[in-house]
Amino acid sequence: MRIRGTVRLDKKTKDLAKRLRPGDIALINHEDIDATAAQMLADARVRAVINAARSCSGKYPNIGPRILLEAGIPLIDNAGDHLFKGLREGEQIEIVDGAISRNGDPIAQGDVLDLDQVNQMIEQARSNLGNVLEEFAKNTLSYVSRERSILLDPANLPDIRTQINGRHALVVVRGESYKEDLAIIRTYIRDVRPVLIGVDGGADALLEMGLKPDIIIGDMDSVSDRALKCGAELIVHAYVSGDAPGLPRVKNLGLQATVCSVPGTSEDLALLLAYEKGAEVIVAVGTHSNLIDFLDKGRKGMSSTFLVRLKVGNRLVDARGVSKLYRAQPSVRYVGLLAVAALAALFTVIALSPTMQDQIQAMIQDFRAQFWELYTRLRPWEWRR
Repeated sequence: MRIRGTVRLDKKTKDLAKRLRPGDIALINHEDIDATAAQMLADARVRAVINAARSCSGKYPNIGPRILLEAGIPLIDNAGDHLFKGLREGEQIEIVDGAISRNGDPIAQGDVLDLDQVNQMIEQARSNLGNVLEEFAKNTLSYVSRERSILLDPANLPDIRTQINGRHALVVVRGESYKEDLAIIRTYIRDVRPVLIGVDGGADALLEMGLKPDIIIGDMDSVSDRALKCGAELIVHAYVSGDAPGLPRVKNLGLQATVCSVPGTSEDLALLLAYEKGAEVIVAVGTHSNLIDFLDKGRKGMSSTFLVRLKVGNRLVDARGVSKLYRAQPSVRYVGLLAVAALAALFTVIALSPTMQDQIQAMIQDFRAQFWELYTRLRPWEWRR
């Protein structure tokens, strides 16, 4: 395997994904590559991925490496974080069977992973999942008592200009299968016209579908400038202390935002906002709700999400994975009806257009002349003699 290209590097994969161009070589430092990060790299159509860390450490069965390899992207694993000191953005590098060089000088050696190796690593990690689940459950329960106010007390939410009361609300997070799920419920979005709430990069997911978010919520670290400037109402999620790291970025763009300090994740805040502001139904796409999701995000518990879902559960419809339930296939009946409709339209045009009738008549006469010429040349009446 020999690969040459321009290297782009960042220790935060989601930040790097914004700068990648097709054909680049991505250098990351991402232990246990999660599904969302892998999909972002795959969507960028990179030529290869070099990971300074271990792509699948065995702590839990993360499927990010499998996504990259199934997309045909070579993955060079455990190449060492010294690469971030030795390489600069935009330099040309070469990879030969895991050996990484610049201008012919070797700078690192990584392991070239294949799909069989990754699948074996995932299966081995599954055997450790019981221990991980036990520790995760303990951490979740220990925090539930501290954060029980989420369930028992009304959330301290700001006033917003977007009208949610009595309407449906669609909360979009850039999680697993979010694109496919959004595509499946597009008819629902068109007919019901719910309030569109993008959580950080979920706002970009909506824009990619040609939909403008009404509200963008998050710490604003993974949402694009384009999304922030689309005219949506902006709510910056702050720490309990009141510190809001995402606010300076919004202000630097010359935009106004509301700051909201609520325990938990930004998607927890989005669900609470829709609930407390009176949404009749809350539809969630791409949200995180299981053990693997939270381990992918580096979290050791899910107390806030557990409590929030208990609170909003009677209105919540989780559409994550709905694309796996139904995939529309064109039926023979519909294809036949389409063909009949096309023929009917053609005959109508011919019937109403004297010019078309003359052209069709000319084509028929030309065909007859050519057929008669061929017939006389072949002289079939002499074949039996």
